[in-house]
Amino acid sequence: MSGNKSRIHIFDTTLRDGEQSPGASIKPEQKIILARQLEKLGIDVIEPGFPVSSSGEFAAVQQISRELQQTEIVGFARAVRGDIDAAVKATQDAARRRLHLFISSSDIHLNFQLRKTRDEVIAIARQMVAYGKQFVDEIEFSPMDSTRSGMEFVIELVEAVISEGATIINLPDTLGYALPEEYGELFRTVRRQARGGDKVKYSAHCHNDLGMAVANSIAAIRAGATQVEVTVNGIGERAGNCSLEELVMAIQTRSDALQAETGINVEEVYNTSRLVSRTMNFPLAYNKPIVGRNAFQHESGIHQDGLLKNRNTYEIMDPEAMGIPRSMIILGKHSGRHAIKDRAASYGAELTAEQLEAVYEQFKVLADEQKIVTDDQLMRLIGELSSEHEEPYMLTELQVLSGTQRARMASVTIREREGRGERTYSAIGTGPIEAVINCIRQAIPAAAEFEDLELHSLSTGEDAKGEAVVTIIHCGQRYRGTSIHNDVILAVAEAYIGACNQAVMSAGRNEERKKAETAG
Repeated sequence: MSGNKSRIHIFDTTLRDGEQSPGASIKPEQKIILARQLEKLGIDVIEPGFPVSSSGEFAAVQQISRELQQTEIVGFARAVRGDIDAAVKATQDAARRRLHLFISSSDIHLNFQLRKTRDEVIAIARQMVAYGKQFVDEIEFSPMDSTRSGMEFVIELVEAVISEGATIINLPDTLGYALPEEYGELFRTVRRQARGGDKVKYSAHCHNDLGMAVANSIAAIRAGATQVEVTVNGIGERAGNCSLEELVMAIQTRSDALQAETGINVEEVYNTSRLVSRTMNFPLAYNKPIVGRNAFQHESGIHQDGLLKNRNTYEIMDPEAMGIPRSMIILGKHSGRHAIKDRAASYGAELTAEQLEAVYEQFKVLADEQKIVTDDQLMRLIGELSSEHEEPYMLTELQVLSGTQRARMASVTIREREGRGERTYSAIGTGPIEAVINCIRQAIPAAAEFEDLELHSLSTGEDAKGEAVVTIIHCGQRYRGTSIHNDVILAVAEAYIGACNQAVMSAGRNEERKKAETAG
């Protein structure tokens, strides 16, 4: 810890609360993979599931407890003896573990769900904390819906569980109802007024129903909470939970103002986000802070000009430090000549003033039609002006045969710049995209590892256009190609070839640089 900054422990509940997102179920074997990545990210505490809910869930929590020896593991349980037994047994092999007990505390929950009185709830909480304390030293207790429960009852309930051995008090904003000043005051008051409240640790668990989960979590930190419960990409029930990446980067970016820090390895933020998104089949909103596609991309000519001169003009964080591929300039109808010239130069195409003006005029026509101009489209415009800048490979023909009873078949014709003309390749695959990719791999030596594919609909109706974004890895470097077309299979093929062209041209520039250094 540096200076007097408070160390905020990050409690990740992606595998428990996050999985409760409608449609986000994770297979037990996938939980193990995600848990390993969370440990790599530097998560302090992982809540890997709800052991009593199913045998598969129990087995996953058990395996994670055995394998992850650097991270504290949480056994999640209702204030019910059977839940506690399952949680204790599932986590018994963890190097460090805790039991997390919860029971509803708001009148609306007590009257309509639990059908218990406040006195009955206090008695149950006491009994179950005391029972759990026989097995574990660390017990976290959550009065569910605490922000709608009334301060006096929350204090009474917290006092009861502290007296029975609870060591961490979590005050969840279960419905995302609280305002930041209200949530902060809840922590300050409980810490100050509950007997024994100054002897335990405090945790925040915020939902995002009103879009204030991160703001409320920061309010809790200011009020003395030293742990925040989060999910990757902010997934979770309804509108989700406090977003891990948003909270961590808010703390890091405004560390001096908050006097706080975390132990998160921010270089793994993007990889973790992508893994969770792919595993759960949950796409990210374009404007999602930190990890959304547009989070570090700029189309405005004024912004682009400033960024090219100094990144700090329009960015408060460094995306590359979080493992996010650098692609801050988006070429669209608001882009200026500086951005086009810079993008062309990144591909080794140095444009004269006359060439730049000619490209810019054609670029504006294309941008008005489809808003965004992809890199391969720009290079095609440049190639029309000079064969010197023609792309190494170009798709000239594609055919795909699909059916319900057979493997998909594809053939592609590709023109090579190096004077070898056009060649046609055929292949099969379990799907049309796989068949097409198998064809292209025969043609292009740089068609290395196909890492990721994103497909986006850019409009509606029968004439809708789809955008394909393909990422490949070649010689340890990532390259991304994009394409827009009414035919999504064709868009994928063009995007894949665009990424391969980048890899080929990058290798060529590196070779030229080495030759120049040797000659020098």
